[in-house]
Amino acid sequence: MDKQERLANEDVKTLLIKFSIPAIIAMLITALYNIVDRIFIGKIEGIGQYALTGIGLTLPITTVVLGFSMLVGIGAAATISIRLGQGRKKIAEKVLGNAFSLSIIFSIILTVIGLIFVDKLLYGFGASENTFVYAKEYIYVILLGTTFNMVGFSMNHTIRAEGNPNRSAATMLIGAVLNIILDPIFIFVFNMGVRGAAIATIISQLVSAIWVISYFYNKKSALRLRYKNMKIEWPIAKSIFAIGMSPFAIQIAASAVSIVANRSLKIYGGDLAIGAMTIINSVILIFLMPIFGINQGSQPIIGYNYGAKKYDRVLKTLKYAIFAATILVLIGFTIVEIFPETIIKIFNNDKELVKIGTRGLRIYLSMIPIIGFQIISTNYFQSIGKAKIAVFLSVLRQVILLIPLYIILPTYFGLTGVWLAGPISDLGASIITFIFLIREIKILKTEL
Repeated sequence: MDKQERLANEDVKTLLIKFSIPAIIAMLITALYNIVDRIFIGKIEGIGQYALTGIGLTLPITTVVLGFSMLVGIGAAATISIRLGQGRKKIAEKVLGNAFSLSIIFSIILTVIGLIFVDKLLYGFGASENTFVYAKEYIYVILLGTTFNMVGFSMNHTIRAEGNPNRSAATMLIGAVLNIILDPIFIFVFNMGVRGAAIATIISQLVSAIWVISYFYNKKSALRLRYKNMKIEWPIAKSIFAIGMSPFAIQIAASAVSIVANRSLKIYGGDLAIGAMTIINSVILIFLMPIFGINQGSQPIIGYNYGAKKYDRVLKTLKYAIFAATILVLIGFTIVEIFPETIIKIFNNDKELVKIGTRGLRIYLSMIPIIGFQIISTNYFQSIGKAKIAVFLSVLRQVILLIPLYIILPTYFGLTGVWLAGPISDLGASIITFIFLIREIKILKTEL
């Protein structure tokens, strides 16, 4: 049974497991190497707590880079899945070639802009005399590796879209494991500190990018990366952007949220509060990455069968994905509520940082049990090409709800208000997402 036939006919539950498990493992490893980065940085003697804050200040920049990677990668992946479901392989290959070119163009633009304005950006994000040097050491190197990052990430999504989740997962595993190995070598053995962590990251990204590109030149690939398809065609680019706009909006919004949050954290909690949020964001990664893995596993199944008008398989995939995601976040919630202090101490033992971080972690993640549903549902609209709804649901939590809450709540509750903004926005976004999803399910059922 070839890849497209499997997407169309294999048992949905079995297919979702086969596609999701490799992605979940890969996403967990990816989260782990981000966390290991911060654990090693937090353990640098004498400066760990301020170095962690410095890394937190770079988050808006790295989030923007990730946003453009998702704009191209996820947009291309969903478009490829739909075109393959329609039996239009040549168009799918054009999408692949355009995605490669767009990744190169965007990465060069972001690198140049980032390097020119890095000082102003970091001070604008809330850097202080204690944290600026660590933030700049890290992000300067990361920006130099933007092309490796974007090409590897974007093109890897297309591997999964054409029906090869194992190869896609292997790409992420290679980069993650290499980074985990190189981190302590560059940070401690070569005594390069924060800069060493960044160098380890871009070397890993380079290796991943080479691995991804090589795939499209071997016989195992259903699609080929051809030079003639690399010339950007606006209708194809437009279709990529239309679908990729949802995850792009999430990341750009997340960047804006980071800026607003860091400013509130600095005012109401100081540098250490920003460091605490850096740790909290790392913990969120480890619990949400499996959900993103389920998203990646379900996307080609939903996209292909929606294109093929097999709506019963679309609905089954959605149901199983939501159930699995909810189980995973419930496990994460239980761990956070029972062991918050232990989790914070993994990163740094500074008493004040542990105190701030423990309280923040428990409050900020208090609504995590419903987040699995919201993320999977938003991905569903993205997978079937309903970009406007997906974009709205994507920015709902991050912009429409969260940013105002970050500004308003701290004026009444101080630092506690910053932590409360997260769960309140999670609840509101989930309720509205549920309303949209119920309406969409009713429409699909009339087509069965």
